[in-house]
Amino acid sequence: MSTAPVTLLVARRVAHGRYQELLAWLHEGERLATDFPGYLGSGVLAPPPGDNEFQMIFRFADAHTLHAWEHSASRRAWLVRGNGLFDQPSEHRASGIAGWFGAAGSRPPRWKQAVAIWLAFFPVSLLFNFILGPLLSQLELMPRIMFSTLILTPLMVYLFIPLSTRLLAPWLNATPSLPRNRTEPASPR
Repeated sequence: MSTAPVTLLVARRVAHGRYQELLAWLHEGERLATDFPGYLGSGVLAPPPGDNEFQMIFRFADAHTLHAWEHSASRRAWLVRGNGLFDQPSEHRASGIAGWFGAAGSRPPRWKQAVAIWLAFFPVSLLFNFILGPLLSQLELMPRIMFSTLILTPLMVYLFIPLSTRLLAPWLNATPSLPRNRTEPASPR
């Protein structure tokens, strides 16, 4: 089994009239996962306006700990309690950074992924260095970089990169339109 962190992306469409119940149920599942060994974090992303599909993200230390949680009695009981709250469930597993950008066939081009990550990282890094830079400048290079990456990496992984990808989703998922070949008759002169 994999030793790299694994992300489980879960999509649930709200059954008609069950929005608040589904939201409470999703947060219950999130709290449930926190009790399992290997749990690294999770989040519930609300649907954009005009849509009804919630996204849940669960991250575990490796495939083994994710498997243990997925096949636990408490998770099965939670899924049973959710019956009738959602339609069209789907799940997808991803390792590494690719998990932030959806399933393999629907990921945006790498350059768009890089832009989304940079747009999250630059302002956070700038603010971090503005606030803590004077204190950190007293440290040697190695401890300074170690401390800053120790603080910034979890912030980026669990908060700012998921936020960036959610806010930029329309642009990230946009498909370029191809120019149309127009064969219009020549206009008379």
